[in-house]
Amino acid sequence: MDDSTIIDLYWSRDQRAIEETAGKYGSFLFSLVWNILRSHSDTEECVNDTYLRTWNAIPPARPTAFRAWLGRIARNLSLDRWKQSRTQKRGGDAMEILLGELDDCVPSPHRVEKQLEDQEIASLVSGFLRRLPAESRTIFLRRYWYGQDLADIAAELRCGIGKVKSSLFRTRKALRAYLEQEGITL
Repeated sequence: MDDSTIIDLYWSRDQRAIEETAGKYGSFLFSLVWNILRSHSDTEECVNDTYLRTWNAIPPARPTAFRAWLGRIARNLSLDRWKQSRTQKRGGDAMEILLGELDDCVPSPHRVEKQLEDQEIASLVSGFLRRLPAESRTIFLRRYWYGQDLADIAAELRCGIGKVKSSLFRTRKALRAYLEQEGITL
């Protein structure tokens, strides 16, 4: 079933909308959330919460890029869950390492509020990513948006882990330089 038909089901408040969403995007959402939380029960709960949020948001929303829209909801829910569990246990884990890798090239939230709105920074990062070669952009997004392990990225792209690490290092360095050039203080 295509996305517009699924969205029409939400608009008509037909519960098949959730079934169709789960059938078409369930594995994508599960993978996205799993890469952040690494807990089966938390992942299932966040994916189900994604369906609930979608049900509550449509209508009035009518997303044009449904897969990306669902991904954003699932990612935000899972990051909130990760932060919540993080404050409870205060121990190091893979997501902390992953987010820490971006610390040197993404401004802190307090400085961002003073210089630009979050949306403007997101626009700058999107513009930067669009200028990257396809492979570098894919590696960057798989690591920092989807939270994939370096080995998984290398396997899917049929290259070595060293190439993935090098690409990420160069892209982070270029992103930092680009944001500084655009007047973002890091």
